[in-house]
Amino acid sequence: MAILDRLNGLHPALALRRAVRLAESGKLAEAFPLVAIAARAGIPEAEYRVARSYLEGSGVPPSRSEGARWLRLAADHGNAHAQALLAALFVAGLAANEDGAKGKSSNRLFEKESSQAPDFSMALHFAGKAAEAGSATGQAILGYILSKGPKAMRDLDAAHVWYEKSAAAGCPEGCLGLALSLARRRQPEDRRRIAAEVRRAADAGLPTAIYLLAALTEHGMGVPVDLQAAAQLYKLAAEKGLASAQFRLGLALTEGSLARHDPLVGEAWMRRAAVAGNLDAAYRLGERYVKGREPDYAEAATWYRLAAEAGHQAAARALGSLYLSGNGVARDAEEGKRWLRAAAKGGHRESQVDLANLVLEGAVEPDDSVDVAGWFEATALSGDLISAFNLGLCYAEGVGVGEDQERAAHWMRRAADGVPQAQYMYARMLQEGRGVASDLAQARIWFKRASDAGMADAQAALAEMLLNGRGGEQSSLAAAHLFKQAAAEGHVGAMFAIAAMYESGQGLSFDQKAAQKWFAAAAERGHGYAQLMLGRYLSKGIAGELNPGAARAWLERAVAQGVHEAADELAILEPA
Repeated sequence: MAILDRLNGLHPALALRRAVRLAESGKLAEAFPLVAIAARAGIPEAEYRVARSYLEGSGVPPSRSEGARWLRLAADHGNAHAQALLAALFVAGLAANEDGAKGKSSNRLFEKESSQAPDFSMALHFAGKAAEAGSATGQAILGYILSKGPKAMRDLDAAHVWYEKSAAAGCPEGCLGLALSLARRRQPEDRRRIAAEVRRAADAGLPTAIYLLAALTEHGMGVPVDLQAAAQLYKLAAEKGLASAQFRLGLALTEGSLARHDPLVGEAWMRRAAVAGNLDAAYRLGERYVKGREPDYAEAATWYRLAAEAGHQAAARALGSLYLSGNGVARDAEEGKRWLRAAAKGGHRESQVDLANLVLEGAVEPDDSVDVAGWFEATALSGDLISAFNLGLCYAEGVGVGEDQERAAHWMRRAADGVPQAQYMYARMLQEGRGVASDLAQARIWFKRASDAGMADAQAALAEMLLNGRGGEQSSLAAAHLFKQAAAEGHVGAMFAIAAMYESGQGLSFDQKAAQKWFAAAAERGHGYAQLMLGRYLSKGIAGELNPGAARAWLERAVAQGVHEAADELAILEPA
């Protein structure tokens, strides 16, 4: 009791001075009762020290509610350090305002363990007070709010002024803020000063500044290029827990792009970055496991999911692809489409195109959330010819938009500059006069371009035009050559055409055995008229082979496909 009586009898200012000396000598538990006396007397500095003690658990058991109460009291009583700290907490979303509390009921200052939405209005209020009082930290925070806060609050020129004041006072955050403000102005003459300010902040141990100095050193911006030094700086920032530095260091080590090549250590750093929340690191880990010499799709799915669930669109697309293919996860088309939709809705172009292609294929039902034509058009306008082709299909078939053959022809023509399928489709439109004026000569030209690219449909279409002399000169020999090319690729119509040419002797030497062989090839692949002709050949022994039973079977198959002439042939066959 005598000790407490002596403490209670101390003058608050004297108690504060003694508390400061004790704290500086590391006697925090002894210092706290003294600083508490000064705080209860309303001395702002003491209130701030009590707040820090409770928040940090130094000399007293930690208490967020008590720390909050004393911090608000100190800030309201004009302590610039308290005002700056409170502003920072409001920016970080770690503080909640209570209107009219005035520090009396601030137990909700830290409402939750997790972050809330930033309160920039309260942050601006306290940062402004701290900055005007000369707090270099407050000036840096005010500069941040004026440059990074809500648009209505932004004033880049004012932010620059406050950053300069803070940096001049030696505040590391002010130096970093000033460097970023100078960089935003994009003046080449500022590069050295930017690097100098970043170095000042880095020398003070700010992880972000160390990371930026590493990037400047890697690329020679304001400082000489030094890859080994850059690697060391990335490592220093990574060891301080900066996830972006961990990712960059990991990437450099796996690729060998800086000082050394060490994939195992690099992957370890990338894992640390991913677990710390760096989504690019998680995505790149997934990519490594998919594209390695021995792919591990299950491991890739784990990392893709980590990034995708946090909103990484490329990871969502990759995860969707794994579900669609069944690699590394149980095949689940609906889950795959769900992830593709998520990425597409987020604006990921490749995902939008993938999802739109699924709509075109009939694998996904179009709805208001799937803007098939819009997504294709966005990429088509940027020069993507595949998207231009797909957009043409949308207009031609009325998928996601009203059918419009003229627009279909427009986009097919654009895509035809490099896409064989578009060349073929545009040639057909010219041939049929669909969406564009009929022009058989031009149709031939486009069929030939697609044919030269190896497209069997185009080879067969061009061969037909050559055989019949449509759109230009007639050439049975050239037609036969193209039909054989297409047939070699499995084109059934071309097989039937070759058979007909052997049968007629047009373009090919008259040869009924060869004709029967090609009719059989087409018939076996489901060509109804080839089945009719093969049945006729076998029923009459035209090529020397008489087989009524086989003839009947082929004719029946032709009838089933709606070839009426086959019914007549069946009627005159003797009953089996």
